[in-house]
Amino acid sequence: MTETKGAAVRYENVQKSYDGETLVVKNLNLDIPPGEFLTMLGPSGSGKTTCLMMLAGFEPATHGEIFLNDRPINNVQPHKRGIGMVFQNYALFPHMSVAENLAFPLQVRGMNKAEQETKVKRALEMVELGHFGSRRPGQLSGGQQQRVAVARALVFDPELVLMDEPLGALDKQLREQMQYEIKHIHDNIGVSIVYVTHDQTEALTMSDRVAVFNDGVIQQLSRPDELYEDPKNSFVAQFIGENNKLSGTVESVEGKTCAVRLDDGTLLKADAVNIDGVGSRTTISLRPERVEFDTNDAMDNLVSGQIEEMIYLGDHIRVRMTVADNNDFVVKVRNRGEKRDLKTGQTVEIGWAAGDCKALDAVA
Repeated sequence: MTETKGAAVRYENVQKSYDGETLVVKNLNLDIPPGEFLTMLGPSGSGKTTCLMMLAGFEPATHGEIFLNDRPINNVQPHKRGIGMVFQNYALFPHMSVAENLAFPLQVRGMNKAEQETKVKRALEMVELGHFGSRRPGQLSGGQQQRVAVARALVFDPELVLMDEPLGALDKQLREQMQYEIKHIHDNIGVSIVYVTHDQTEALTMSDRVAVFNDGVIQQLSRPDELYEDPKNSFVAQFIGENNKLSGTVESVEGKTCAVRLDDGTLLKADAVNIDGVGSRTTISLRPERVEFDTNDAMDNLVSGQIEEMIYLGDHIRVRMTVADNNDFVVKVRNRGEKRDLKTGQTVEIGWAAGDCKALDAVA
């Protein structure tokens, strides 16, 4: 990042209820340092968008306080918070040109014409649309319209930009391209970004940190690699990336490793991440790419399973198996160009390391 100049955000004991009874956000405490790209990730109804709307000022907090650069903003009107916003539906004025759309927030702030033109030109160049200022939004592609929406959110030099599912309406290839472009803009100008999505790939690709929401509570707040490699509970493990789940009972604990007896009697060694001790129920999390067909006696866990289905996906082969009574156990076999003697209906041995096998408790 070239410069850290974004706003600092703090949620302090924030709660939100729409009906006075049910809390959709439960006692949120969250610090976002200046210049960070933080993504609020979770399923529909998890509270992530409500948290964004409270920060923007479009929804009042039922309890607690939100701070922007140590200044309480609960009673500050949305247009006086100095926050840029990007929505999924772009929210561009169709009767205005692209340049006029970008100039609008500058006019509202009383900026003179010459300064407006300078800032509009700079913002359009930032999103590589320098020659599109005279066009109307309807003359642009979806990706170009989204770039204009991003430029409009940045044109008045806010310290904080909020993005609510901004890429949801784009096709897969364009969405992936825009992920990198938004991340590059963030890296170049150092603005703080709070981004809301239910797309875990988007969150892993773009963020400095990700807050995983479920039922109004942050289940885990970590860097993308930590979320994927070290989920703290079974919800996070299941929500972030593809994951194999195996249920059982903890038989013993030795240091950071535990022995888990699966419901079918199979005994596994696992990393004791979040368990209640010997005799407790646990859910084991295992990523499909960590499972090996090329087994050897030195592997911590060796089990047999039957191949149910094989799907060729170019860079890897997705093999669905029945393992320990779980008929949806997935192994991702990297495509190295060699021919593998794997067939549907075949019983084979697979293995993995104890450290790749996480014993987890239920949702926090």
